[in-house]
Amino acid sequence: METTTGRKFVDCSKFPSEMNCTLYISGTKDEVLKAAVEHAVSTHGHKDSPELRESLVAMMSDES
Repeated sequence: METTTGRKFVDCSKFPSEMNCTLYISGTKDEVLKAAVEHAVSTHGHKDSPELRESLVAMMSDES
């Protein structure tokens, strides 16, 4: 029987950047969002904003 754990992921390597970043973040939606925001700000120089958070949530995929 297959169960859904609700785990999400963001794979930074799927999105073009000058850094060729390969970070993969996995966990619950809230965990992934928190880590992805911190990563986007500290590594990629983005500003923490509602728009950034919306974009990151849109980039999330269900982990299989």
